[in-house]
Amino acid sequence: MNYKAIYLTSLLSLITIPAQAVQLCGDFKQGEIIIGKIEDNAERVEFNHKNYPVTEDGYFILAFGRNEPKTTSFTTIYPDGHKQNYKLSIGTYDWDIQHINGVAQQKVTPDSSHDAEIKREQEDVYRSLTLMQKGDYWRDGFILPVEGRISGEFGNQRVFNNIPKSPHSGTDIAAPEGTPIKAAGSGKVILNGKDYFYTGNMVIIDHGQGLQTIYAHMKESKVKVGDEVKKGQIIGLVGHTGRATGPHLHWGASLNNVRFRPHSLLNLNNKKCNKITPMDK
Repeated sequence: MNYKAIYLTSLLSLITIPAQAVQLCGDFKQGEIIIGKIEDNAERVEFNHKNYPVTEDGYFILAFGRNEPKTTSFTTIYPDGHKQNYKLSIGTYDWDIQHINGVAQQKVTPDSSHDAEIKREQEDVYRSLTLMQKGDYWRDGFILPVEGRISGEFGNQRVFNNIPKSPHSGTDIAAPEGTPIKAAGSGKVILNGKDYFYTGNMVIIDHGQGLQTIYAHMKESKVKVGDEVKKGQIIGLVGHTGRATGPHLHWGASLNNVRFRPHSLLNLNNKKCNKITPMDK
């Protein structure tokens, strides 16, 4: 290499690519999902110590959990190892607390005879909600899986028979037993669980890039693992299996094992967008 080439190489090494603003669409609030759009060649996003893939045309999705702090950040990561940080301010909620009595005590504080049953359920759900499969079915949008009265909101904490339990991880929609349940979005069935202790009969659909929707307490399912389903397809019937006081659908949503408010999916492609600049700008 001659001196001129060495000089040009050294000069190019001092030039940095200008950081791009990132477009984010959605509500910056606890329990919400947002869509991001990057105009450069970032290969992944890091958020809360987890990795989120970016599509070839620059799209990614992030979800804010129930207890997301008021100030958070994410990092775009590039093939050459370069990183760019972005700061976000997150709105918070005062979550409601519901007192529910009359639940069979063994469902509230199960004895050790149910340990194996509960472990099976926990392992199946964890395995399903930690999948990061290719695909972007989620870009087709989502619908409500069943019409009915909202009997339980995401994020609210329930007290069963005066015993506080974990915050609610989904939305409960009350409907008559046997009411058809639709797939909220297109995707692949990754779990068709039977007779779980808490959730009864449950189906989980994967929509790509770590996004899944959950359908629990079914009377019965109409699909099997591996089925590719279309948005609006009947996947089961409303029931009250598992820990349920009446017929309803527990509808949940998870992104990279972060639960969020499933109703946030309904306007996924029509959310208000803003551009944010890097932290060092």
